Amino acid sequence: MLDFKIISGRANREIAQKIAEYIGIQLTPVTIKNFSDGEIWVKYEENIRGVDLFIVQSTFAPADNLLELLLLIDAAKRASARRVTAVIPYFAYARQDRKDQPRVSISAKLVANLITRAGADRVITIDLHSSQIQGFFDIPLDHLYASPVLIKKILQLNLGNFVVSAPDFGGVRTARAYAKRLDADLVLVDKRRSEHNQAEIVNLIGDPKGKNVVIVDDLIDTATTFTQCAEVLKENGALDIYGVCVHPVFSGNALEKINNSQAIKYLYITDTIPFKGKSNKIEIVSVAELFAEAIIRTYDNRSISSLFEIER
Repeated sequence: MLDFKIISGRANREIAQKIAEYIGIQLTPVTIKNFSDGEIWVKYEENIRGVDLFIVQSTFAPADNLLELLLLIDAAKRASARRVTAVIPYFAYARQDRKDQPRVSISAKLVANLITRAGADRVITIDLHSSQIQGFFDIPLDHLYASPVLIKKILQLNLGNFVVSAPDFGGVRTARAYAKRLDADLVLVDKRRSEHNQAEIVNLIGDPKGKNVVIVDDLIDTATTFTQCAEVLKENGALDIYGVCVHPVFSGNALEKINNSQAIKYLYITDTIPFKGKSNKIEIVSVAELFAEAIIRTYDNRSISSLFEIER
């Protein structure tokens, strides 16, 4: 018999509900509200003393989502939960993971410290923007990958002759892993960033001519880099261009850029961030089952490494 509870913050209740349904339990009720000045108030509506508790909350903007997670962790510890695990489908502030120029914050480390100091005993997350962030935590962290479900979707396309592409050199390692598992060649796009959220395509490494292309990215923010990458590939003779993205941040007019792109045929995203827009080019692939299995195995103290195996 499973003896743990799952609660959800307000950031992404949809994925939390799917996780609970897969496991076969109900989400534990929690009341979260804002005072008139915007301050957040949380209360667990059931006894959680001695419980193994899993808190599902993404931390994308606004910053209230992160603060809400911290308050939920704090309330759980003060209510004597036995173990509190923060399940974070999208770990925000991960792009600032080092001092790449003077007088800047390493926000990924700061957020890791906040979660730890709030009282979390463990963290489960997926496709961190940088793997080194795992080392920022002084508590155990399970790093999942969406590749098993996304690769399964790619295989269902039966593309035949295709290559895998990375929109910039930061995504080379991920794209190489996809290419290896799909037994495909790799095409790289050399991108130079002049300032935040602005990029310029400089060079293409590899030949996409006469081939279908799958562009792999961990997150899409403004969609400028992603759409430029698709355009360069198309200009160099690529056939149909598909994309897979784990975290659909989609800030500003990103969705409009994707919808208006003549180069992108279809884009597969996961539900780590709720997708509220409309597009006939986008399909959501859920990673709820991955999180559900990770939760069950964490509770049972079993390995989660088998979750990364690809079923063909």
